[in-house]
Amino acid sequence: MSAALWTAPLAVPLLAAVVALAVPPRRRPVLAVLAPLPALLVALVPPSGPAPDLSWLLLDVRLVLGDPHRVLLAAIALVWVGGGTAARDLLEHRVGTASIWLLALFGNLGVVMAGDVITLYAAFSVLTFAAYPLVVHERTAAARRAGRVYLVMALVGEAALLSGLMLAASATGSTALPALAGAVAAGEVGATALGLMAAGFAVKVGIVPVHVWLPLAHPAAPVPASAVLSGAMIKAGIAGWLKVLPLGAAPLPRLGTTLLVLGLVTVFLAAVLGLLQHRAKVVLAYSSISQMGFIAVIIGVAATAPAAAVPAAAAASVYVLHHGLAKATLFLSVGVRDHLPRWLVVAGSGLAGLALAGAPLTSGFLAKLAAKDVAASLPAPLDGRVTLALNLGAIGTTLLIARFLVLLVRDRHGGADDDPRASGDASRGRRAGRSRPLGPVVAWGGL
Repeated sequence: MSAALWTAPLAVPLLAAVVALAVPPRRRPVLAVLAPLPALLVALVPPSGPAPDLSWLLLDVRLVLGDPHRVLLAAIALVWVGGGTAARDLLEHRVGTASIWLLALFGNLGVVMAGDVITLYAAFSVLTFAAYPLVVHERTAAARRAGRVYLVMALVGEAALLSGLMLAASATGSTALPALAGAVAAGEVGATALGLMAAGFAVKVGIVPVHVWLPLAHPAAPVPASAVLSGAMIKAGIAGWLKVLPLGAAPLPRLGTTLLVLGLVTVFLAAVLGLLQHRAKVVLAYSSISQMGFIAVIIGVAATAPAAAVPAAAAASVYVLHHGLAKATLFLSVGVRDHLPRWLVVAGSGLAGLALAGAPLTSGFLAKLAAKDVAASLPAPLDGRVTLALNLGAIGTTLLIARFLVLLVRDRHGGADDDPRASGDASRGRRAGRSRPLGPVVAWGGL
């Protein structure tokens, strides 16, 4: 029974991707909603026994699931459940889309549960390439351009990650991720391998300067795809950082300082660029980039100050859960703004926006408070400066949410984000870009 629980989060989406090719179109969304549920169950009620021996599968497959990764698993599963519920029209529209959707889910969950280098890279690659058809689903000129940029950036990240993992595994003499992290802590893995691994995951996270694909991919992709892209897929990079970096075992001053600086630059630069945008989904894309900057700061602090590793991992996990639910809600609100009363759309989006901005009594308040507590682990006066920067970053988030709400209301009934004329195919733009009217309803989840 324990072995079945361990493998179900990955086996069910993979099996569902095959079944989706044969079932009637109206059944495909059901598969998309049900497939993430085993992962959610494992996250909430972890298996009592150890992970099963899967050494017979591929090249010594291993699965692991520590406490921080359980939170990541729950966050990703919840976002995919919401995205699948909203993606009825998208999944019914074209043969193969549901299978691609489920393969992306498989890759997303696989990165979180991977316990060895081969499984980690295989799942990461499946996620990368399964996301591409979702980005270019509309088949417009803008979508194809966004797809090209996404693919180039993704391939650069894949090459960096694979090179780093192979160099690290060669130095370690093992493919097990715990052994790899231990070798990094012991100094057995060179700075080149460590930098390549960190950079490969950074592309998926979307921090500056490897963020350029996100503002293009979000407006091009259908709304439900944007929701899971921002709410879940980019979190695979966070999971990767937590797996390969020996946080708490040894200080990594160069990497920690780099992530800290780039994280703060990302927080502020993305906020400024987002405020200059004129499309709601692009503003949300820059908001996601900015929020990933907060998490990069948390990881950077943990790499610099090993004593902060445990609270940093917890803070990063909580931040992922909070951001995933809130941001998915905001993206889904774009898809329902023409189908629900204005007051309901604004109210639901406003609640999720308040959470994202860190308003009191919201999940965002707890997440940002945890981030500040982690920053306090830095030596003085750096701790105070980083804390001040995080406070100012929260103001930038608030301004971005205000900008988004203005555009959300102003662009009703054919705004720039989902104008069928921009797609070159009015009927396709309406069908594939529309999500079911549940965005504001799940806003409470973002709180």
